[in-house]
Amino acid sequence: MKKIVIPILLLIAWSCNQNKESKQVAQEVMIDSLEQTNNFYDNEPVQQLSMVQLVVDGEIANPDTVDFSKLPIHSVIVKEALLNADGTNKFIGAYRYDGYSLFDILNIVKIQKKNADVFPPIIDLYIEVSNDAGEKVVFSWGEIYYPNNLHKIIIANAVMRIVPSKTKELWPLPETSKLVAGNDLLTERNISNPTRITVRSLDATFKINREIKPLFSDKLKVVNVNGNESFLSIPKSLSPVTFNTIFYGRGRGIHSTTPFTGYCLKDILHSIYPLSKDKIQRGLFTVAALDGYRMSVTYSELFNRNDQQEFLLIDDPQNMEGGRYKLFPACDFFSDRAIKALNEIRFEIR
Repeated sequence: MKKIVIPILLLIAWSCNQNKESKQVAQEVMIDSLEQTNNFYDNEPVQQLSMVQLVVDGEIANPDTVDFSKLPIHSVIVKEALLNADGTNKFIGAYRYDGYSLFDILNIVKIQKKNADVFPPIIDLYIEVSNDAGEKVVFSWGEIYYPNNLHKIIIANAVMRIVPSKTKELWPLPETSKLVAGNDLLTERNISNPTRITVRSLDATFKINREIKPLFSDKLKVVNVNGNESFLSIPKSLSPVTFNTIFYGRGRGIHSTTPFTGYCLKDILHSIYPLSKDKIQRGLFTVAALDGYRMSVTYSELFNRNDQQEFLLIDDPQNMEGGRYKLFPACDFFSDRAIKALNEIRFEIR
């Protein structure tokens, strides 16, 4: 019996390996160079990128290395551009990246927040992604698990050029694994060879008081990177915009289908937090309400979007329950990061 079982097991193992190899080969050879389909994103050869070991640690109960073999492949299409020293943008190229999403990589980690005893919600979590070259970038937990469009942040193991049909310009190709943030306008967070993902919660502490009546904050304090404080003022030159929405919470479900009218928060804050590479990569906001409810928002998801799904600041001085200022994140599927009675915005570079 043993003589029969062992060959069968070897055959199964060989078959699995062949299937795995055939899938990889299929990814490499399935090129629509004659453009016989309507897909613009399969016309060029796919280059495999060398991978390195990736560790997940931080405020979790189960730190470990990532087993990529258990994760599905996702694709994102990006137009990569970097920030020049003079403030202009430098175009790098257009690509399709294939790889493993941070959503899937972090899906089975067991959160162990250091501040869970005073603030259980997960919306104050953020992650740092770093490599052995000393580079580090940050993402809010909301960027990964709350957006309308999931799996936009990946660790790429393959890349394909998206070549213009007339100029035939061939953009340079990376050779190693790469972190790719699909919703970024300037792609400064796309660092090579990420080796570590660290889960953290915000350091800022606030007094929790859910019994405040009325829950109303007449002023909104803004703190810049140097710790200087001021109070937010909406420029009179700004025009309000209206977002139609289905306002849906992760816990209570549907809240309303009423449109929100307000001002793009980035247009109000851009003079306080001017654009820079280090802010795009490592800038982190703590956004807090009068009752101590708070969340993390990265500089990039507020100021550096390519999808125009903006954060809307609503100014309603007549609303004595949840006013004056409210924040509506149009990029989010759930309403959990829609903070009412907003009274403080802090900024730091991690």
